[in-house]
Amino acid sequence: MGFLSNLFNRAEEAPLPDLEALLQERNLPPDLPGLGPLREDFDHLRKAADRIAWADSIQVLHGRGLPLPPPWLDAIDHLLPELIPAWQSERDGHHARPFAEGLSWRVTVQGVPMHPAWLQIWGAHAEEIYDRALEHLRERSEGPLFERLPSGVYRCSRQDGLDAARVLQRDLWDKLFPGQNTFLTVPTERDFLLAPQVLLPKLVEETNRALQNGNRRILGVILLKVDQQLTPANLQDPHPIAQPQRELRQLDFIECLKAQEQDLDPADACFPQVAIVRTEQGRTLTMANWNAGSPVLLPEVDLVAFAERSSYLGAFWRQTLPRIQALKGTPVEIWGPRRLRFEGFPTSDQLGRLECFATGEQMNAMVKAGPEKAPRRAGQTPPPEASGASAGSSPVPAHLRGLSLGVQGRED
Repeated sequence: MGFLSNLFNRAEEAPLPDLEALLQERNLPPDLPGLGPLREDFDHLRKAADRIAWADSIQVLHGRGLPLPPPWLDAIDHLLPELIPAWQSERDGHHARPFAEGLSWRVTVQGVPMHPAWLQIWGAHAEEIYDRALEHLRERSEGPLFERLPSGVYRCSRQDGLDAARVLQRDLWDKLFPGQNTFLTVPTERDFLLAPQVLLPKLVEETNRALQNGNRRILGVILLKVDQQLTPANLQDPHPIAQPQRELRQLDFIECLKAQEQDLDPADACFPQVAIVRTEQGRTLTMANWNAGSPVLLPEVDLVAFAERSSYLGAFWRQTLPRIQALKGTPVEIWGPRRLRFEGFPTSDQLGRLECFATGEQMNAMVKAGPEKAPRRAGQTPPPEASGASAGSSPVPAHLRGLSLGVQGRED
């Protein structure tokens, strides 16, 4: 009876939807580029729900202007891992996995990042795809992998565009300095640098050099291997590498802001120019210019320099902005660093409520003195992160109180 029941039930099943009908329902052209080679995979689907989900994935890719994947059997031998900054995975929406603070990794096929919709089209599991990508990278990593630079820093020497991705395979590098702390950076896709603690200054030099070579940037900040984890090295003042680490972190932050601006509408508000200032003690701070006359999308920098009619009114600690209750910012819906949209502009009395870092006279005098005494621009120097400074009830760190931009670089 069970056999007869199954036989009758099959007869009552609705026919499987064909691809043309599904494409028509979604207003998709039947001759989409790359669709032809995928039809065989579609025809093998034996459940209506799978075919519908397959067509939905095609619609998602087409709607976003993204390419269709190659057939699974063609792609399987070309899967490779790609290391990217964490903000890029958040922005792009491709399938990616977190790796360490500030870093993610994803799978590419002949240089094209895998989109989540590809998994449905292939009928494959993400775990299998990521494992295969790492296997392929290991095959390309056989033999001598690192070279020792004259500075003593070790660098991945393959120069095949996958150098930074090799940080994903810990067993390839974590025994280079037995008994010592291992510090590393992955500044670009072609640079994977490692050094023991005694060579940290040299690691900073090599990292800054790599950031100038024009390759695709990933992350400048120094990472430390702690057990089985990678974490940004927590180097505090007066450690000699604390300030270089701060600058590298700030540089990563400003690079992210630049990318973020590409997804914001310039007609909605102005993007404040983010600059870098350095105190007499050598500490760097991020500063955004806020010009009167139009709304501004303010990121979480350390300082805000207010200007009106090409003249500075002063630079103030951003964290004291809430003291101006009438000046309320609206959060901007955007990936990455937080921004607030401000429509008004503070009056002189309102600015007096903020904690001042430099007066208008000091700012204007500094700019008039020329670029050597002006805040260094993001494109001219390794930029810093929006670290935010706070000490007790005051947002000014104790060792910075009383300092101002007006004395930066002063010659005695």
